[in-house]
Amino acid sequence: MSHPDAFPRPSMVAVNGIELEVFEMGRENAGKPLVLCHGWPELAFSWRHQMGALAAAGYHVIAPNQRGYGGSSRPAEVTDYDIVHLAGDLVGLLDHFGYDDATFVGHDWGANVVWSTAVLHPTRVSKVIALSVPYLERGDVPPLAFIEAVVGSDSYFVHFNRQPGVADAVFDAHAARFLRNLYRKNEPPAEPEPGMAFIHLAHAETPRGEPVMSDGELAVFVDAFEASGFTSSVNWYRNVDRNWELMADVDPIVRQEALMIYGARDTVMRAPNLEAFVPRVEVADLDCGHWIQQELPDETTRLILDWLRRHEVVETSPAT
Repeated sequence: MSHPDAFPRPSMVAVNGIELEVFEMGRENAGKPLVLCHGWPELAFSWRHQMGALAAAGYHVIAPNQRGYGGSSRPAEVTDYDIVHLAGDLVGLLDHFGYDDATFVGHDWGANVVWSTAVLHPTRVSKVIALSVPYLERGDVPPLAFIEAVVGSDSYFVHFNRQPGVADAVFDAHAARFLRNLYRKNEPPAEPEPGMAFIHLAHAETPRGEPVMSDGELAVFVDAFEASGFTSSVNWYRNVDRNWELMADVDPIVRQEALMIYGARDTVMRAPNLEAFVPRVEVADLDCGHWIQQELPDETTRLILDWLRRHEVVETSPAT
């Protein structure tokens, strides 16, 4: 898989029983780690617009392809993608680089992992910045049952779990078209037919809305998913009920300072009571859709840097 020359070359890092493909900038800024966590179906490359600016501002920027993505390990067992494993990978990165804690930034599924890491490993997370996906309270019933009751069986969460392998195979067979049609801005995707659960995007001949990225940038994602397939990334969704069980006895309050960035045109639901569970949160809106840091890269970077400066990220001591 090739990347534009300005994007750093990866290294393979052993963490938590697997290997992650990790991209770094600003290693000379030791003591100010900033870990960037991508969403689905993305890569560390989705942070390409932010990494240089964040490193130039004095941060050691660490962006992994998380497990199941790119050149990182793709374990065979579905349960190897539960939230304990995903959060454990991030802690493993801190251990590898010798940091006690870090500021974690996450978009989409990456935001969910960062929120969860903040409560599972609170001493390892100094601050949280989340894009698109807010912290959500656990609820009294398993997520799949709740989603199915509210949205119906056509929800992609339900479809991915109830019909394992079906969507994956379609995405694998039409990776370029699926990703081209998914990465759009300014207009939400066309409503799928019942039961299609994103599959319609793999078949649509004409994309809707403006592209989020250039053809060359899109090729980075297409090449990666054509090589890895989609099953390992979709397996993250297949652990939502397991994650609900695993989080049962965890203190649900995120006590770190946090920044929540919403896209005003994003279809992801906002948290109605975010401050109740993240009491130190600041909320910001950008006029964009779901792919926030790629749709409005400069605005996103400025927002992140302004918040970090105002909250003065404290230098951390290397782990001993």
